[in-house]
Amino acid sequence: MAVEARVEGRARTFLPADFVVPELVAGQRFHIRPITVHDVVKDYGAVLGSLEALRGRFGPEWGWPDREFTFEQALIDVAWLQKEAQLRRSFSYVVTSPDGERQYGRIHVAPCDDDAADAVVVFWVRADEPDARIERELADFVQGWATAAWPFQTVRFPGRDELA
Repeated sequence: MAVEARVEGRARTFLPADFVVPELVAGQRFHIRPITVHDVVKDYGAVLGSLEALRGRFGPEWGWPDREFTFEQALIDVAWLQKEAQLRRSFSYVVTSPDGERQYGRIHVAPCDDDAADAVVVFWVRADEPDARIERELADFVQGWATAAWPFQTVRFPGRDELA
């Protein structure tokens, strides 16, 4: 099933119906896989450890995360992200250590609201991550992955458009 995005009142297909969405990316320093409700405990910890940084990045536009972000809200958010992927409307991934024990952050792939790009890719690394190289390595990886593994020609990286 192809999903259409509304752009200035007209429909535009986000992904071809036969496109196989990436399921796992395994690198030496991190793994990337679709988020599921089973990730809520580690995801909640990653969000809480980054609350102010995430509010600074996403709060003004999206109002997320709320200062009173609860575990119940986290469960609802993660379940919603999982459902969006099942419906092929947007895709969210956790970025973990290779052993899966630590969640470094998330990646979100979604339709762009305008004709300027095929998709929007948003990602973050937890603010309390002691290894500062992880964020730069993830940024380098995501920039190429968004066009090599996905059927996009032009991708926006809100808050990081200097990458594009």
